[in-house]
Amino acid sequence: MTAGRELLDGLVPTGTGVAIVAPCGHAGVEPEGVQRGVALLESLGCRVRNFYDHAQRFQRFGATDEQRAAQLMEAAADPEIDVILGLRGSYGMSRILPALDIPALAASGKLLVGYSDFTALQCVLLDQCGHAGFQGPMLNGDFGALAPNWQALSTFWRTLTSPQVVVRNYQGESDAERPAIGDRRTDPLSPEVRCEGRLWGGNLAMVAHMVGHPRFPRMDGGILFLEDVNEHPFRVERMILQLEQAGVLARQQAIVLGDFSGYRLAEIDNGYDFTAMLAFLRQRIATPIVTGLPFGHVRDLVTLPLGAHAVLDAQGAQGFTLTLSDYPFLPLRRA
Repeated sequence: MTAGRELLDGLVPTGTGVAIVAPCGHAGVEPEGVQRGVALLESLGCRVRNFYDHAQRFQRFGATDEQRAAQLMEAAADPEIDVILGLRGSYGMSRILPALDIPALAASGKLLVGYSDFTALQCVLLDQCGHAGFQGPMLNGDFGALAPNWQALSTFWRTLTSPQVVVRNYQGESDAERPAIGDRRTDPLSPEVRCEGRLWGGNLAMVAHMVGHPRFPRMDGGILFLEDVNEHPFRVERMILQLEQAGVLARQQAIVLGDFSGYRLAEIDNGYDFTAMLAFLRQRIATPIVTGLPFGHVRDLVTLPLGAHAVLDAQGAQGFTLTLSDYPFLPLRRA
């Protein structure tokens, strides 16, 4: 087995039932990742029920709207399933939200895992019951990668099977394609703040998109985390200002930013970059904005339980710890 695979040894409860669903995009040009991901899960002792059929993809989606909604509801109704794992993000969840039985999904007790486009459903579940599963690795790009990030997958299983997890700021190196400030690492002006509240958030575009939805969660005193990809700093600013002007940010204890990458600056920006945007937001918004969360559209992401009790201890440029507890997790079970 590939070096690093041993990090997963003993972490997965025997006989864990995992359903693979594709309520958003399809597997793209490399559907082989689906088979690799399923094989890895089975090698860990999981019982996998794969709802995704690459031949049934429809336009840019994993299947038709009706089929994708049915996948989620059938997985939720299956008593042998413990974890509902997303194939990938992309787009499509907003199209099927009206067709989903949200109370039934919430009452199923399944641990829903996904990020990016999954944020739309997770917002609604937070409003329904106060918890919304986890944002973390998905099947195609993580479990099914040619070279999986074993540390990220180890963190995934440790989080899903533990009553408490501690997340620390990103401490790795920035590479040539990632600015050192604002995207991955805690920036020099990150504030000192200690606070606690419920953790929520996810993909910035989706959180902003859900503002005004009747099931958008009202999280008073929360800790809001945000990430995005392929969004220029001015678009990030615009979406965060939308949240501010909608009154969302003033109700939060802190805002924690994860990875924002994949954009390109142009001559017209004239010095306006992520750092300049961040400085403007901090001047404009009273809620502390902390950077360096190791989460986003990256391979080395952590896993975050939505609705968990969170204690943020941010020590400025020295980084932070985020202690998470009081969330549903997997008990040990027999095969």
